[in-house]
Amino acid sequence: MRRTLALLAAVLTLAGLCASPALASGGEAKKEAPPTYFALPTITATAIRRDGRKGVMTLETGIEAKDPKVMEHAQASTPRLRAAFAQVLMTYASGLRRGAVPDLDYVGAEMQKATDRVLGKKGAKVLLGSAMVN
Repeated sequence: MRRTLALLAAVLTLAGLCASPALASGGEAKKEAPPTYFALPTITATAIRRDGRKGVMTLETGIEAKDPKVMEHAQASTPRLRAAFAQVLMTYASGLRRGAVPDLDYVGAEMQKATDRVLGKKGAKVLLGSAMVN
């Protein structure tokens, strides 16, 4: 029992030392690279079909930008990006046939156009996560 506790204490101590970047590199803290990706909150679009039935399409999105200035501008433009993405998704969802699988290549291309329009330049890439139609 004592050996197990001593071994567990040694492992936890080592794990704590290795987890600390300042201690792992000999006391020098490493500079972290600026973030190149951020996720937007889930976008939901409601569509009312001609027969009166309602449908909901949900999509997870994110933005990737290697240039720190573009990333900063994209993060500052998050509300405008969400509005543009919601408009693209609502337009697409309203024309989606019942039981049809969504064409995420088309949705991604349209969202990329909206991103370039909102940011005013290219350099940010739209990444799509999971999509669900109910």
